[in-house]
Parts: sequence; C-alpha cells; structure tokens
Amino acid sequence: MHGNLLYKILPLLVISLTLLAAPGLRAAPPRANADRVLIEKKARRLTLYCRGQAIKTFQVALGQTPEGPKTKEGDGRTPEGVYLIDRRNPNSRFHRSLHISYPGPADLQRARELGVRPGGDIMIHGIADRVAWMGDAHRLWDWTKGCIAVTNEEIEEIWRLVPDGTEIEILP
Repeated sequence: MHGNLLYKILPLLVISLTLLAAPGLRAAPPRANADRVLIEKKARRLTLYCRGQAIKTFQVALGQTPEGPKTKEGDGRTPEGVYLIDRRNPNSRFHRSLHISYPGPADLQRARELGVRPGGDIMIHGIADRVAWMGDAHRLWDWTKGCIAVTNEEIEEIWRLVPDGTEIEILP
C-alpha cells in the first residue's frame, strides 16, 4: 500500500521540483514602487529608485533649451531642483502625464526677483497619440516646452511605478 502511494506521489514531486528549479518558469518577483525619481538633464536620463536601488532607467527628451534651470515662463527650459510628483492626468494630450510640483518656493522667489512669471505645468509625459508612431525617434531632439518626454509605452510603466508624492530631483 505504501509503495503504491509512493509511485503516485513521486511523479508529482519530480514535476514540482523541476518547475521550482527552472529559472525561466518561476514567477518574477513583483516590482516595487519607486520612492525617488532622478532626472539627469545632460545625460537625458530618468532613473527610478526604490530604497536607494535603481529599478529602471529611461532615455528622455527635454525642453527645447535644455541647458540651465528654468527661470521664466516660455524659456523652453526644464527646471532643476527637488520637487514632488503631485498629480497625474490619465487624459493628457501627451498620452499620460505626471505633474511635477514646479515652481517651488526658490523658483517663485527667483522669478519675483527677475520680475517674470516662473511658468508651470511641468510634466513627465508620453507622446501625442497622433505622432506616437515615432517611438524612440522622438528623443533625437529636445522638443518639449520644459517637460520630460518618454515613449507612450514608457510613460505607462512609469505611471504604474511612481505614486503621487514621490520625490523627483532634476539635475543639470
């Protein structure tokens, strides 16, 4: 009786151990949400971090005048500094967008001192659906008015991984 049971269980045991040992068949661990976003303007790179570890990197397009910090509305520059992702727009004309909390207090003070408006509506976003066929080619030039642009597939992933309230640092 015991031998008969062993012959019934043994194939199941072998299959189970084989599945556990096969790396391609194991379920991937769930990806953690990002707790920090780093934009490196010179490298045209956006990196998502979780607990100090980089979890995903994307190449980006920036504002039409990428060098230097944003100082006023319409200057075509992407801001520099530490901000938050403070809201999202699932119906953005650029597929989806995550709003950056620019202008911050220092930006407002600088604009006051210069007698200019600081601008706003700085986002991480995808590409307009009518030109989404461009895909990666959109990064061949800096085309936004100060935002950070990725492909539509990439903004979908960033959208899932970056909750509202996440810190974003934008470096020169």
